[in-house]
Amino acid sequence: MDELIPPKDRSGTQTLSRGLEVLQCVGRGISTIKALSQAMQLPRSTVARSLSCLVRDGYLHKVPYKGYYLGAKLIELGERAAEQQPLVDIARPYLEALAEQTRDTVHFGVLDGGDVLYLCKLPGKRTLEMRSRTGGRMPALATALGKAMLASKDPSSWPAYYAAVQQVSRPREDAPALKSFAEVRRDLKEADVRGWSFDWEENEYGIRCVSAPVKNHVDNAVAAVSVTSVISFMPRDRMAALGPQVKRTADTISRALRGES
Repeated sequence: MDELIPPKDRSGTQTLSRGLEVLQCVGRGISTIKALSQAMQLPRSTVARSLSCLVRDGYLHKVPYKGYYLGAKLIELGERAAEQQPLVDIARPYLEALAEQTRDTVHFGVLDGGDVLYLCKLPGKRTLEMRSRTGGRMPALATALGKAMLASKDPSSWPAYYAAVQQVSRPREDAPALKSFAEVRRDLKEADVRGWSFDWEENEYGIRCVSAPVKNHVDNAVAAVSVTSVISFMPRDRMAALGPQVKRTADTISRALRGES
């Protein structure tokens, strides 16, 4: 029989659970007390108390007349969590070697829901600016990393990932247009055959990327590695040449993950 939780502990557990739910909602873009109250089906006064504690401790940031946003404490914790991933420890020497060889930015990430979660970003020697960061997230199908991992999955799962990227894509003059599902499906099928994927400025204007999957002992993609640079350093012929190189690095990490020599 499970041990009963004392009343005081049960109350503390409920408070913690509620605070985590608030953070998850704010992370999804629900930023006002009214909207949070509706999403969580709780009284506004209850939500307000949770918000006050989270702001006080740095987990949320309040912007007057706009709402609540994730705070600096979460960025710090996210970066530490990424650094503590044993997968990163295994991959890092190979990622560093790839960054040295290519002189470009190297990313390493995993799938988390409909997103890619960046576990590691190693800047290249070209000192280029791009919006990706360790601990950051991007819709999987808008990135080469995501496509590399999704290519070998059951195609019946692809529409759900496409729906996820549709939810966050908005027509803007400064953002690339979302490809049609037919185009994305073709990209995934080609990536599965090749062994690596491409991002042709699909996530950020002027930025191109080549990625390959890291696979476990049952041949499932558990992560991906990529080389990213601006279009001037990423003409089509170089991207084609980088594909096998990135795949070799991903395959080496896969063998290290499986404990193979």
